[in-house]
Amino acid sequence: MTEQNTRRGIGMMLAAVIVFSAQDGITRHLTTLYPVQMVVMLRFWFFALFVIWLSARQPGGLRAAVHTRQMPLHILRGLLLVFQISIVGLAFAHNGLIETHSLLTSYPLMVAALSGPVLGEKVGWRRWTAIILGFIGILVMLRPGLSILSIWAMLPLIAALIFALYALLTRYAARKDAAQVSFFWTGIVGAVGMTFFGLPVWTAMAGADWGWMLLLCCTSCLGHYFLIRAYDLAEASAIQPFAYLQLVFIAFVGLFVFHETLRISVVVGSAIVIGAGLFTLWRQRVTGRG
Repeated sequence: MTEQNTRRGIGMMLAAVIVFSAQDGITRHLTTLYPVQMVVMLRFWFFALFVIWLSARQPGGLRAAVHTRQMPLHILRGLLLVFQISIVGLAFAHNGLIETHSLLTSYPLMVAALSGPVLGEKVGWRRWTAIILGFIGILVMLRPGLSILSIWAMLPLIAALIFALYALLTRYAARKDAAQVSFFWTGIVGAVGMTFFGLPVWTAMAGADWGWMLLLCCTSCLGHYFLIRAYDLAEASAIQPFAYLQLVFIAFVGLFVFHETLRISVVVGSAIVIGAGLFTLWRQRVTGRG
């Protein structure tokens, strides 16, 4: 990868996190008014059309995107992702953007911890130390003993764990399938799976909120496009640290749009979790070179 491509990749990652921050703000608005299942279903209907359109434009077209010998794995991945997005939507509605995203930043640590049993990768003592420190950061945010832990407080951690499993299964699928295959089946399986849960709770949507729904769908597709381009242009280890900036953008949206509060324990805990996550990324890059 050239230095110019790396800079462009970083730019694409920054664009992705800004768009995803706007997407999450819209999701928070809609999930406080309408059933989460319905919002996620409509989003994935649109997303499925997007992946069909995008796959048709790739080398090999739809035939290449559809072909896989790992269909059960892709079905599991797609269902895990829509379940995770639904849980995040519930967490946004009950906990707010800042509290939810602060805990979601723990998912890279969960990926590192689970990469051994799921993918058979070796995790050394340095990364295990960082993982343990990261989970101490989670405890700082949750403040056990100072506040009553509810299921709503645990939802972001459950979502982070599910997303970590999704990420690991995506890496496992990449051993046999191209990225466009995984991307295609993620959209299709998600759309079909959420239809069974979204249609039964269909609620009439106000005209203005249909506009927000369309914007949500557009930001979802645009954010994924920027993310794909970022990973096409630069190595993951070079651009992944910039994904943590989403927490900064989310904090602005939460504070100034939804008037949320920013607890000092969340700031301290997030700093510990992000620091531990960046260290695990660095160690992964170092061991990968070795």
